[in-house]
Amino acid sequence: MISRIALAIAIGLTAAPALAEAPRPAAIVADGLPPIPDALVAATQPYMQARRADFLGWNPVDRSMLVKTRFGNANQVHAVGAPGADRRQLSFENEPILTGALSPDGRTLVVQKDQGGAEFYQLYTLADGRLTLLTDGKSRNWFGAWNRDGSLIGYSSTRRNGTDADLYVSDPGKPGSERMVAQVSGGGWNIADFSADGRTALIVNRMSINKAVVYELDLAGGKLTAVTDPKGEVSYVGARYAPDGSIWATSDKDSDFLRLGRIERKGGKFVPVSKDLRWDVSDFAVSPDGSFVAYAVNEAGVSRLRVLDVATGGVRNVDGLPAGVIPYAIGSAIEIAPWGDIGLSLSSAKVAGDAFSIDSKTLNVTQWTRSETGGLDPAANVEPRLVEIPSFDGETVSGFLYQPDPAKFPGKRPLIVDIHGGPEGQTRPEFLGPYNYMLNELGVALFFPNVRGSSGYGKRFVNLDNGPWKREDSVKDIGAFLDVLAKEPSLDTDRFAVTGLSYGGYMCYATTIRYGDRLKGANCYVAISNFVTFLENTQSYRRDLRRVEYGDERDPKQRAQLQAISPLTSVDKIKIPMLIATGGNDPRVPASEADQIVKAIRDNGGQVWHLLAQNDGHVFRKKENEDYYFWTGLEFWRRTLLNDTAK
Repeated sequence: MISRIALAIAIGLTAAPALAEAPRPAAIVADGLPPIPDALVAATQPYMQARRADFLGWNPVDRSMLVKTRFGNANQVHAVGAPGADRRQLSFENEPILTGALSPDGRTLVVQKDQGGAEFYQLYTLADGRLTLLTDGKSRNWFGAWNRDGSLIGYSSTRRNGTDADLYVSDPGKPGSERMVAQVSGGGWNIADFSADGRTALIVNRMSINKAVVYELDLAGGKLTAVTDPKGEVSYVGARYAPDGSIWATSDKDSDFLRLGRIERKGGKFVPVSKDLRWDVSDFAVSPDGSFVAYAVNEAGVSRLRVLDVATGGVRNVDGLPAGVIPYAIGSAIEIAPWGDIGLSLSSAKVAGDAFSIDSKTLNVTQWTRSETGGLDPAANVEPRLVEIPSFDGETVSGFLYQPDPAKFPGKRPLIVDIHGGPEGQTRPEFLGPYNYMLNELGVALFFPNVRGSSGYGKRFVNLDNGPWKREDSVKDIGAFLDVLAKEPSLDTDRFAVTGLSYGGYMCYATTIRYGDRLKGANCYVAISNFVTFLENTQSYRRDLRRVEYGDERDPKQRAQLQAISPLTSVDKIKIPMLIATGGNDPRVPASEADQIVKAIRDNGGQVWHLLAQNDGHVFRKKENEDYYFWTGLEFWRRTLLNDTAK
């Protein structure tokens, strides 16, 4: 039944007068959008019901897992008592819980949550289904770490002036006990860990993807002492104490990639211990007894887990996990229980996103959750093919191509190029969720490029697009991909399209401007339309971090170049249909970025659909908004990409 409905939608056999209209969420403003057919909603329904379980940590008391998953409209915290056990819901909020962290004694759970996607996060204790506010309710607060005995949390907060991320500690059992332990300048500071005696905190100040400085903080006196060179252009990630007091981190010191190693206090020398020369170490955890370290290597986008014996330096590979991705998590995506089990979550084309444990002695893998996929068999999903090409200047760039089953969809297929944000992000072969509908039911191919400036390929590569004068080189990478993909015998060059979110949304606009004659439509999501107005209007706590990447709009020469490369400046070159979606509370790319380009396109006689989620932010987190945007996108592709002229 699903396939028949999908086919009818795809080829336009469902006459518009007979179609009922799908209800629109109350917070969605649909400006210039046609009604969304109820038949389309019905056809996609199983694909909309996939969920995932993100590992948050271990409970040392009962050896259960904490996970984040969604059974209603937003992600909430759940406990899983044993492998295969039911997920027991602990939080019951209308807004999504971003993360949760259980105290080392297992008695107190602290969660982080915002309101309406505005990202002014607050910290709460969660007990008996109720939240108790720990922070001021107004500023942006970011969880850092628990101390060893569970009596204090460390976090950063912009409460002093809205911009600088000062450092605080608080006793979660005593709301109102918070105190500032360090006043700092900049938005990238946080408390990474506490020493075993509780007297010292490990601090990281992240100024860009290329630079971070590690400090130690005397909690009583407030003195900050730099452990690494504050002047060096070196990145340190995930700094934490081992039981013996040594400091572990990943760093690109003297390397193109992030390596796992120790930082010596005297002189700040970084001593690498991982041997992977070509790929980043993306996550790690030190065992509670300090005997081993579990770490993940980002190998061409796929996570490979290793276990390092600290005493001998021997490394064992964990082979029992599916070939997938250990997703980003606040703190670390990996946590080792007091009894030695390694916990993490993993997603792949055929795994929706589930929690796993690994026995550190035997390396046996146990899957704790099996996330629902709407009754569909995830094993039937298409796995991607890695595509590597030389770009316009010979630089190697790559991406993942998902192609529909040729037996089910013979002939040349339409293609959507989907560009990630960041720009220091990376598309990795994770579960596609509803977008599997595009592949499995509509026969639309999907390509996810990692253009220059993407992370995961070394610091040389990630810096290739920095500043306003190199920015358009990444757009030219898309042109090179279009050239190569046009030669794929299974793809229909007359039915190519582009989409992208955030910085990828800028790329979406820029690709439309530069290569619009090769595209049928563009779907640009929470997108930058003018670099100058973006930098002026993004939240102050993140503005300097973005200037490092894009350029400084306060400098006249850079400002002129930023204006020159901004899509709004060349909006007259946008000739194809556009779908533009934005969040009303977006603190990163304000809704005004969409407003100004929607008006400009329409003033030039262009066609644009504009979808605004008034109660959401940067990327929609409420399921009803996420779903409606997906259906709007399908309707847009039906009319522009699939040659369906039925209205």
